[in-house]
Amino acid sequence: MNLSSFTKTGSVSKDKVTLDKSIFDMSPENHQLLKDNYVAYLANGRANLAVSKTRGLVSGGGRKPWRQKGTGRARVGSSRSPIWRSGGITFGPTGLENYTHKTNKSAKRLAIRQVLSLAVSEKKLVLMEDLTLGGKTKDAISLMKKIGVDGKILLVVAEKTAMNIRSTNNFEKLKLISAKYLNVYDCMNADFIVVTKPALAIINTWLGEEK
Repeated sequence: MNLSSFTKTGSVSKDKVTLDKSIFDMSPENHQLLKDNYVAYLANGRANLAVSKTRGLVSGGGRKPWRQKGTGRARVGSSRSPIWRSGGITFGPTGLENYTHKTNKSAKRLAIRQVLSLAVSEKKLVLMEDLTLGGKTKDAISLMKKIGVDGKILLVVAEKTAMNIRSTNNFEKLKLISAKYLNVYDCMNADFIVVTKPALAIINTWLGEEK
């Protein structure tokens, strides 16, 4: 499988890059695997911030509202009862819940191979030379226009640099990511996946068939 690569100026280079078929030419037969990894990414990034108070944690309610008998009303021992307004919450979130989804390494690697293969088949994957930006957002915008990609862009580099981060931070539709943190969620949400050659080498080492 061959794919034209782009230089950092946006012009097409003469050489062709041969993609590893074990990574970029894989038919996604198991769509549930992609869904599980997509959901796991969201679940593992969920912040567990919701905390409610039980009747034992709500202030007040130490005195019995009225005597047990003779009032004609239902007996009650505390105004902090869950059935009372401003009372405690029954079975509410405690802040100790674990929402993480565990996916094994082989399943994660297989899912990323499948989503990269889909990107190639849909012509969403673009290869370019190493990324060097000057620290201004207009540099990143200009580069993406020269390459011919728009919409939501996932830019995959070998390692993030301070200048590249500075150039892309305010580019609303572009996400800069290191190759070792490539995931199904970002790939599926991107209209184009732009990969530098050094990042491609890391992906090949990470996801390629073990010899």
